[in-house]
Amino acid sequence: MVTTQAESVLRGSPYRADCPTRHILDRIGDRWTVLIVCALWDGSVRFSELRRRIEGVSQKMLTQTLRGLERDGIVHRIAHPGVPVRVECTLTEAGRTLREPLRALEEWSIANLGGVSASQEAYDRGDRPRAASTDHDT
Repeated sequence: MVTTQAESVLRGSPYRADCPTRHILDRIGDRWTVLIVCALWDGSVRFSELRRRIEGVSQKMLTQTLRGLERDGIVHRIAHPGVPVRVECTLTEAGRTLREPLRALEEWSIANLGGVSASQEAYDRGDRPRAASTDHDT
């Protein structure tokens, strides 16, 4: 069965450059998205608390990421009037479905930290096998 480019895009094929699933994978694969979704695991969190929980994220990057997540229907942001404005964030239904896969990535990174670190150190020292390769990328 032959499918057209439009049919392929409608079904979702992230390996195609023009497929919208690429945007979704870019969003959920972003390091700030992973940390934000995991930080919102238990419910609504104020913006200032998110910023404290996620060390290293700037106010600008947190704001941009939250707005993108809101646009994609993953996070719901509520701005409460006042001085200063108080912003609360919570996962939407779609966002809650991301908790388990992203939690699995978080747990994998913790469980494999030692092995990955050892591999990085060995690679950086040049301690890697020089096997014949058919890769054309270097």
